[in-house]
Amino acid sequence: MAVTAITDDTFTDQTSKGLVLVDFWAEWCGPCRMLSPIVEQLSNEMGTVQFRKINVDENPSVASSLGISAIPTMVLYKDGKPVDRIVGLLPKDHLKKVLEKHL
Repeated sequence: MAVTAITDDTFTDQTSKGLVLVDFWAEWCGPCRMLSPIVEQLSNEMGTVQFRKINVDENPSVASSLGISAIPTMVLYKDGKPVDRIVGLLPKDHLKKVLEKHL
């Protein structure tokens, strides 16, 4: 499974069903670039979770409405409702545990 890029326009539709991890990132963000391969690995290992990413520079509306002021930030949605928020670069094992507790 791959990480799908989404936009302000597709955000609601892309997070409305199932368990969805959304990675808020920017091209210039070093920790975001370090997190990207971790999220990719998890997307290949955890088939029951959908993985999305949204570039906050190109799509500022959703990030602003959610009060995201630091990146990387990941928000976990379950059937369209935010259930967890992870700020900063964390190890893969920690992220996996956060995801597993919501399965």
